[in-house]
Amino acid sequence: MQVNISGHQLDVTEAMKNYVNDKFAKLERHSDKITSARVVMSVEKLKQKIDATILIAGGEVVANSEHEDMYAAIDLLVDKLDRQLIKHKEKLLDRNKGAVEH
Repeated sequence: MQVNISGHQLDVTEAMKNYVNDKFAKLERHSDKITSARVVMSVEKLKQKIDATILIAGGEVVANSEHEDMYAAIDLLVDKLDRQLIKHKEKLLDRNKGAVEH
């Protein structure tokens, strides 16, 4: 999966990029149909904010999170994306089961 990481009013360090890439690599266990991800990190007053869009076969998954610490915000974001990808996978499986039963 190609991960495009950018910063808005924030310099994205190499450590942040590596952390995001490691976390996003774990998301691929839910679907091999993930083509790319777009991540935007920003700072708003005292909050660290991160937004992500994952392009997947059949649509896209979008999530965002805020926290005082950027690494904690990344963890929260990946948890949200993880849940959404599981839900997407279950929907596809349910759809396929329904087609077979008829």
